[in-house]
Amino acid sequence: MKWSPEADDALKKVPFFVRKKVRARVEKEAREAGRQVVTLADVKATQARYLKNMSSEIKGYQLDTCFGPNGCPNRAAISDGLLQKIETLLKAQDLLGFLKTHVEGELKFHHEFRISLADCPNACSQPQIKDIGIIGACAPGLTDEPCTLCEACVQACKENAITLDTAQESPQIDMDACLYCGKCIQACPTGTIAEGTRGYRAQLGGKLGRHPRLAKELPGIYSEEQVILIVEACLQFYKQTSKKGERFGEILTPEAFDRIAERFRG
Repeated sequence: MKWSPEADDALKKVPFFVRKKVRARVEKEAREAGRQVVTLADVKATQARYLKNMSSEIKGYQLDTCFGPNGCPNRAAISDGLLQKIETLLKAQDLLGFLKTHVEGELKFHHEFRISLADCPNACSQPQIKDIGIIGACAPGLTDEPCTLCEACVQACKENAITLDTAQESPQIDMDACLYCGKCIQACPTGTIAEGTRGYRAQLGGKLGRHPRLAKELPGIYSEEQVILIVEACLQFYKQTSKKGERFGEILTPEAFDRIAERFRG
């Protein structure tokens, strides 16, 4: 549906975490009113009704994903099934009921527990600023196949994590710099670099607001089953520790993070 420039500018001022919902609602109401172009008046009218009835829109959690399922070529992992499993877990946790009994006053979107999935390190769904961020990962490994020193892997790596050892005629991978995007695996024509571990990275405790911070990453790459257990452990800690609806990042102390990390350490 077409938007007027004024309407589009107004939408950009809406907080990003509700912008998608506001856009869908504006277009729905404008369409029902028989309009073909969304105007600034449509945006203001819908936004006023939306914010007034915010509590009725809250379900206790937000689960976001990237554009991977729509055919993104950068996917390091396919999270379609994982997304459904996490959604099922979140529904079973009754986070809305928890928030209603722990938050004073009317519930707002920033009270919801937020989980985000990204199928590659490009992280379009912003997992670094969510309570739990899950990022697709594909770690490279070296095989016995001879390397031709073609430098295709070097050119494919945006992190400069790969160098070629001309004496040994083999690539050297700096795993501390590697983001597990899998691009070098795709680029290698000889199979010298092949798929090692495929799974997910997990980041905990990110948030925006008055005191923003980036999520801290658990060490390792995890399977779908392990990711579900990590999410479950975090939700259990959150419900046991959050007394007034504090965000996960506010109550996740370094000691608590270390306990979770130790529990899932390889």
